[in-house]
Amino acid sequence: MNVLNRNISNIFFIFVLAHLIIWTLIPSLTNKNLPLDTIEALAWGSNLEWGFSKHPPMSAFFSEVFFNFFGPQDWAYYLLSQVFVIIAFYYVFKFAYEILGNIKLSLISVLLLESIYFYNFTTPEFNVNVCQLPFWSLVVYFSWKIYDTQKIRFIDCLLVGLFAAVGFLSKYLFIYLLLSIVLFFIYIIFFKKYKKFDFKYLICIEIFFVLLVPHLIWLFNNEFITITYGLNRTQLEDANILNHLSYPITFIVKQIVILIPFLFLIWLLIKKIKFTINLRDKRMLFLIFINIMPFFLILITSAIMGSKIRTMWMTPFYLFFGILFVYVFKSQINLKKINSFLYGFLFLFFLSPILYSYISITQTEKRTDYPGREIAAKVQITWNLNFDKKIEFVTGDEWKAGNLSYHLKSRPKWEGFVNEKILNKSSQFICVDDVCLGRY
Repeated sequence: MNVLNRNISNIFFIFVLAHLIIWTLIPSLTNKNLPLDTIEALAWGSNLEWGFSKHPPMSAFFSEVFFNFFGPQDWAYYLLSQVFVIIAFYYVFKFAYEILGNIKLSLISVLLLESIYFYNFTTPEFNVNVCQLPFWSLVVYFSWKIYDTQKIRFIDCLLVGLFAAVGFLSKYLFIYLLLSIVLFFIYIIFFKKYKKFDFKYLICIEIFFVLLVPHLIWLFNNEFITITYGLNRTQLEDANILNHLSYPITFIVKQIVILIPFLFLIWLLIKKIKFTINLRDKRMLFLIFINIMPFFLILITSAIMGSKIRTMWMTPFYLFFGILFVYVFKSQINLKKINSFLYGFLFLFFLSPILYSYISITQTEKRTDYPGREIAAKVQITWNLNFDKKIEFVTGDEWKAGNLSYHLKSRPKWEGFVNEKILNKSSQFICVDDVCLGRY
């Protein structure tokens, strides 16, 4: 059994290594410029704060860490994104083994994720959605540890609080997972009496809120700008009674479409569609709360508020769907059909990067075709003709100014949109195409 486990584990590591190499290499070779969200994160990272106009700070923080190591090397940020993806895959694999008790099924539950385009096609763009992935998986894994053990360990509670805070500081939608887990523990402690209340549970909450304090102060000082931005993205300003019905229905239809390749791979594995769901099964109960409850909560939000749910927001929500479906159909899975499953998996595994490459090469009007490096070189020449000191700041929108901040050798700080206060204090600055550069 140990030899079998070791072989399956080796297959898993070969899989994640192949995923990392392919999805780092393909965009590095086919894109001329980094995607919009990655440039935005790098712009924010050049002048780190506890929050920004659109999002909390963690995507900017991790981008800046990589910039300090690698500088303006595009491949490094595609690598960063894949590192986040495979960390998530690793903890999904570990959690799957604890739930399923079968390493083959655990591997299958992770391989299934390659059929969901959130975990391949969209991953080259490091953004707040990708930034959530490892912390989503870590919070679930250590929450299970707390639930599954007789004696609650301090370290597990501390790690849940830590990863929950970092996940929330990546994107506020992380709250849907946290609410689902809180509801789960309330349910099993106060309604089902499966567990007794332990004050160690409060460690998670305390750590979480302590780590949020600097961001909450920043939010208050900046008039809750990120929350306002998020609400605007839901199109609440276009209030319409029909939105309370149309947006949730549209959301459900999109999720079904997204899952078609996933369901196809499941179909290749099972003998027939037959299953029962036992809500007294503690594993099943936990899987329902971490998989279905976040979807239910966001659907209810849409229905009550009449708000639009953007497809990419759902990126982390599917991480444990493979485990859920494998667990539900565990008795129906026919491992004699594994070859059919592997052929389907390999087809999707290679189809996605091929399609990405084709689109990247043939479509020439995308953000990733922007000549950011060339524009930065021309701006640098213009600056050098007027001044002999290095550029220290750049102002303008995150895209144009962010590209200059990223590509210019001096790595000027991005100071937001054209900032009259800074320009008035600066004796040396130039403005080109709605972007201004200068010295403090």
